[in-house]
Amino acid sequence: MRSLFSVTLLLLLALTLAVEANKRAKHHKGAKSDKSRPASECTAAETQYGKCVPDHGDCGDGLREATCKDRTDKIHCRIPCNWKKDISDCKYKFGAWSSCDAGTNTKSRSGTLKRALFNADCQSTVKVSKPCSHKPKKTRGHKKKNGL
Repeated sequence: MRSLFSVTLLLLLALTLAVEANKRAKHHKGAKSDKSRPASECTAAETQYGKCVPDHGDCGDGLREATCKDRTDKIHCRIPCNWKKDISDCKYKFGAWSSCDAGTNTKSRSGTLKRALFNADCQSTVKVSKPCSHKPKKTRGHKKKNGL
């Protein structure tokens, strides 16, 4: 009876260790997801990437084509919402926003290219603009004045 209990306990311990090892392997931070990488054996320099096309609307999860030699794969991608579609594969370092132009009610800023993703053709500098805010920003340390 003791030997049966010992074997059962040993098997339970082995099963627990196997499950924990599997969990650690799945959630390892250094591991890359298979869905973002094409299944071919081509390097990133040899692969030509298409534009990311969102599944619904202008942003969110989508697919892009990755072509190398005679093989074309669809890989998962994501376009951040509230971002410019024409520069989505390019990363820029932007300066501060300009003051509000009263004539057009917009403010703008320019950015210089930091890096191009997926071998994208990127402009070396870009200029983006947005409507001016109607509310003035509160600065830290200022409290709302109550009529008391």
